[in-house]
Amino acid sequence: MASKLHKPVVLKPRIKQTASMIFLHGLGDTGHGWAGILNTIRPDHLKVICPTAPVIPITLNMGFRMPGWFDMCDLDRLEEETDIEGVKASADTVFKLIDMELRAGIPGKKIILGGFSQGAALALYCSLHYPKPLGGCIALSTFFPEPHLPKPEELTNKDMPFFQGHGENDNILPLKYGINTSKFLKTFLKDHEFKTYKVQHECSDRELHDVKAFMEKIVGH
Repeated sequence: MASKLHKPVVLKPRIKQTASMIFLHGLGDTGHGWAGILNTIRPDHLKVICPTAPVIPITLNMGFRMPGWFDMCDLDRLEEETDIEGVKASADTVFKLIDMELRAGIPGKKIILGGFSQGAALALYCSLHYPKPLGGCIALSTFFPEPHLPKPEELTNKDMPFFQGHGENDNILPLKYGINTSKFLKTFLKDHEFKTYKVQHECSDRELHDVKAFMEKIVGH
């Protein structure tokens, strides 16, 4: 049994809210891990929501329980084996958060989904399966979570901007995953940017600068 979700960490806008971002942490982290970082680069009118994943057994870590959006079995076979049922269950949680922002009056085109590592894989999945228009997607140090993708014509939000970043010296998810994901996404996305950085499985200041610029392009300064 997965544990219940914790309440998301929410960074309230400093002035009148006109945009929202939902950002999903990596395996074993919590919403607090990214909230502090994002607080330094977000525009004042942007509300940031950083949910924490449920605590689940992770096969890759000998069944040890930790916050995870879905189970992971073998880092060498990520592109063939993903716990897609776990992905879908977590996607439902993200979709509910998006729905809440829409009900609060935030336009879909002013809602960004983002994530790091496993969270970014989920952000990609959610962006391409959420039935209404969204503003953009930030996917850092990640892989594509669907080994058996539905037809691209069945996916949503293919016209919105996507920003993907990856560490050139990533020792956990090697750069090949970022490159393969980028090549695949470029086959059906109209506005996809992929950048690499001289870091390992982490986010550099230069990358955060690029993330900030991407956010501002979608929701304004």
